[in-house]
Amino acid sequence: MKYKRILLKLSGEALMGDGSFGISLEMISHVAREIKTVHERNVQLALVIGAGNIFRGVAGAVKGMDRAAADNMGMLATVINSLAVQDALENEGMPTRVMSAIPMDTVCEPYIRRRAIRHLEKGRIVIFAAGTGNPYFTTDTASVLRALEIECEVVMKATRVDGVYDQDPEKNPEAVRFDHLNYTRVLHQDLRVMDASAISLAREEKLPILVFNMKIPGNIVRAAAGDAIGTLITAG
Repeated sequence: MKYKRILLKLSGEALMGDGSFGISLEMISHVAREIKTVHERNVQLALVIGAGNIFRGVAGAVKGMDRAAADNMGMLATVINSLAVQDALENEGMPTRVMSAIPMDTVCEPYIRRRAIRHLEKGRIVIFAAGTGNPYFTTDTASVLRALEIECEVVMKATRVDGVYDQDPEKNPEAVRFDHLNYTRVLHQDLRVMDASAISLAREEKLPILVFNMKIPGNIVRAAAGDAIGTLITAG
């Protein structure tokens, strides 16, 4: 494996399967099996999971809800997804810990950086829930922040498409996929891989970001091995 410690970012939509909302047990089981193939190769894995399948803070704000309140609801929704994925991972025999930025000791651990690193060193998968614990910050930003805090070598963003395109490939079949990008181009062209705060933080610390299609069996192992799949975003 090329990478020894990875942060995997999963969108909430990735957990819906073919549904329009909620959690697909079939899709979560697929994700768990894919993660297991990497975990068995002694790669240390941390996860951040979005909440788009349950609640979107921005959408709530647009409809008139206070943005901070809406984002707090979104962060709580990520805890629901994290507990669901934890259950699926442990059903596959992988020890897993959910660590929340918002304290809720009866259902998961509080986020403590040193404890998270210790969990990884002991072979446990760590799921970071509740974003950064603050409104106005997305789970993309939380992914980059946590990856830097626990010294991951790369952030891998699992999506429904096989990389970053100049246009939405689901709407325009003529869209062009990039094999490699730098942070500045992503920001200047507003390619929407992640929000601008996440890309800027990654650029500042030179943290690579790999965008790939999680639905293809075996892709996560290929990504961890350094195979040329998806789109790699670096400083170069």
